[in-house]
Amino acid sequence: MKRIVLTILGFLSVQSCFCQWVPKRLEITHLTGDFYVYVTYNLYKGSRLPANGMYVVTDKGVVLIDSPWDTTQFQPLLDSIQSRHRQPVVLCIATHFHEDRTGGLEYYKSKGIKTFTSTQTDELSRARGMKRAEFLLAHDTVFTVGQHRFETYFPGKGHAPDNIVLWFGKEKILYGGCLIKSVADTSLGNLSDASVTDYPSTIKKVQQKFIGPRYIITGHNNWTNTGSLAHTLQMAVQAKEKNNH
Repeated sequence: MKRIVLTILGFLSVQSCFCQWVPKRLEITHLTGDFYVYVTYNLYKGSRLPANGMYVVTDKGVVLIDSPWDTTQFQPLLDSIQSRHRQPVVLCIATHFHEDRTGGLEYYKSKGIKTFTSTQTDELSRARGMKRAEFLLAHDTVFTVGQHRFETYFPGKGHAPDNIVLWFGKEKILYGGCLIKSVADTSLGNLSDASVTDYPSTIKKVQQKFIGPRYIITGHNNWTNTGSLAHTLQMAVQAKEKNNH
């Protein structure tokens, strides 16, 4: 009998250890007020990499910024938002054409959500066979949804030819997407569509236009340090200098 009990306890211990190693696929963190950061994961060069997105709860519905990188989390994110806030997602805007930003656009359109990208993003998405939005922004645009107002801004080429950032002026939240790198990053990351030449001037434009952000949401990795913008500029300058030699 003692041996049976020990065997059962050993089995439960193994099961417990196994469960601890099951990775999370969707994480949601409260940022401030009506703002939340969500994180999904995918593989990049053999490593599991987090992709950050954000959503804003308004009295007219939820604004979703970028879509999950993990395609299995398109619907779970909607379900989580509905469960937490009793509000549907009414708008989704992607910040550039890569799949970690645009992957869910057509799925969300099928759910009746208004989806947006810039015209430049749409051109690249069409050419590369990526998912496309229903509505296009021909220029920098101000959105007002319920009690919240934000603007889109294209500062120039950087991580991608079409990368835009979003600014919530009242709360001083800068959503930088993949243009802005985390202080945890030691390089500019994926440069397959980047302009190393333009990167420094693009970051400087963001710094000059949006003064004193309280929060800066990066595209990947740790987003809690507002030193990310200056850190990105430093790496961009170094990358440009290296490229010129």
